[in-house]
Amino acid sequence: MSSDKPTQWHDDTLAVRAGFERSNVGEHAEPIYTTSSYVFETAAAAAARFGGEDPGNVYSRFTNPTVQTFEKRLAALEGGEACIATASGMAATASLVFGTMKQGEHMVVSRNLFGSTVNLLGKYPPRFGVEVDFVTGFDVQDWAKAIRPNTRFLYIETPTNPLMRVADIKAFATLAHENGAQLIVDNCFCTPALQKPLAFGADIVVHSATKFLDGQGRCVGGAVVGSKELIEELTGYMRSAGPSMSPFNAWVFLKGLETLSLRMKQHSINAMAVALALQSDPAIERVIYPGLAEHPDHDLAKQQQSDFGGVLTLELKGGREAAWSLIDSVKLCSITGNLGDARTTVTHPATTTHGRLTQEQRDEAGITEGLVRLAVGLEHAGDIIADVRQAIAHS
Repeated sequence: MSSDKPTQWHDDTLAVRAGFERSNVGEHAEPIYTTSSYVFETAAAAAARFGGEDPGNVYSRFTNPTVQTFEKRLAALEGGEACIATASGMAATASLVFGTMKQGEHMVVSRNLFGSTVNLLGKYPPRFGVEVDFVTGFDVQDWAKAIRPNTRFLYIETPTNPLMRVADIKAFATLAHENGAQLIVDNCFCTPALQKPLAFGADIVVHSATKFLDGQGRCVGGAVVGSKELIEELTGYMRSAGPSMSPFNAWVFLKGLETLSLRMKQHSINAMAVALALQSDPAIERVIYPGLAEHPDHDLAKQQQSDFGGVLTLELKGGREAAWSLIDSVKLCSITGNLGDARTTVTHPATTTHGRLTQEQRDEAGITEGLVRLAVGLEHAGDIIADVRQAIAHS
């Protein structure tokens, strides 16, 4: 599952070409290998393949040509040695934890992760003897205090969901490595089109491919990018546990990667236009977007991102009542918890994506009742702005 990255290709070319090897049919586009198993010429050939003596496809739970093409392409874009694709973004995180960690090991996790990730890591690993500590914010000194001799991983998301805080990847990678640990970065909001965590020292990148990698809200999937050694270990877990990506979904994500760079540029342009337009609205307490100069992490975002992405958050002055009224009044935007879509989506994090957190957890993460997350799509920016403005007027 190596990336096979041609060093002379730029990212835009990798997004279209990397990982694809034509069969003897001579197809121009990647085929979908909708097969559960593979036929062998002899019993000995089957034994050699199953035993790992002969490389090749064994069973589509963990070896499928379409899925492998997606894995190679994403690894190439992230600048990683290898990648493994999973059934969802949550399956990527679960596979990483349960496929690599042992009883008695420890991980330090950002309190500012996606709500389902906080629930997963806080509830299930401890049942199997894996210790998990959460840290609020990105003060490296606070994180250093949480590290123990048995710490295996530090886990951050940058920018965060939904408050768009930005972590210093290089500083966290240094902290991890000084303590014999590895840094995991959720790169969902930026994708490799805007940010490459491995280039700043991170060891592992996780993705919800469901979001911007797909780009049109069609399929659910995830991925882990890292060293060949790590991915080989996770392949063994995949073979046994089976949280695998389907060939069809892998093919859809391949098509998404082809336009990723173009889409992320336009998402960023549109989001900046929306953020600037809504800054002065009297009903909004603040617009939270790293592209705005007053954002506390603006300079850091400029250093480690090539643009600021397509997600912004509005904090309404009227709390939940105002937030729900805005959401209920949109006509163009789609009311859904997903993001990264060609269509602009809007949601209330406190009662949807982070609704399963306790009130104390939401307070610690800064998720107030007045927050509205806007994942800006590819419609004309003027139409998005007009829709949000008329929704605010009705709230």
